[in-house]
Amino acid sequence: MTHFDNTPMHPIGVIHSPFDEKFGIPRQPGLASIRAEIELLPPYASADAVRGLEQCSHIWLVFLFSATADKGWNPTVRPPRLGGNERMGVFATRSPFRPNPIGLSCVRLSSVNIDGNSVRLEVEGADLLNGTPILDIKPYLPYADSLPEAEFGLASKIERLELPLVFSPEAEQACATHAKRLQQPLDRQIDEILQCDPRPAYKKGDAERVYGISLYGLNVRFRISAEQIEVISILAE
Repeated sequence: MTHFDNTPMHPIGVIHSPFDEKFGIPRQPGLASIRAEIELLPPYASADAVRGLEQCSHIWLVFLFSATADKGWNPTVRPPRLGGNERMGVFATRSPFRPNPIGLSCVRLSSVNIDGNSVRLEVEGADLLNGTPILDIKPYLPYADSLPEAEFGLASKIERLELPLVFSPEAEQACATHAKRLQQPLDRQIDEILQCDPRPAYKKGDAERVYGISLYGLNVRFRISAEQIEVISILAE
């Protein structure tokens, strides 16, 4: 039997994203139009290494679940999609608590920027925590990677709340101010993230409970009822 104890695995880069903590990150890529930047690390920060990549509209990111890598794994997990009450086999889920804490995300590639020994990739739709190590980058191949006939009964469609988003007067003003400073469509991004409903399943019945997500170094405080999503405040952390 072949032994793989010495199999080399080194980060080739790191992602810079506006997500400073796990809570609030969409559970799958592409659900929010969040822009991020992948910084390639030496010796992989080479123009030769990304030659031709600019022809891709989308790329696969293979990454390390660095925030949970030391937490170990179990044969079964409780997926949030099932309310956190039903156990499933870890290999039937995308849980970060895996035997090898490796994740996979498909993102839109906006640009490839090369400046001397600096290589940075601008991407959109990443669901990765700021500082996440990138292990590999692969081109998305439409003819092979898109399988319209594929099925998975437990996750057959995107689940969104589709509730109206309402800003308090203070939050609306803060959103406009920070959107201008960041040069980001902050109101749309907040809407996309909150429509994914980051709340723990067992607390969704409490319409008065206030939650907070960290985005671009901002504390976005909100609550969700059956009628609407209300952004209460947006404060610099």
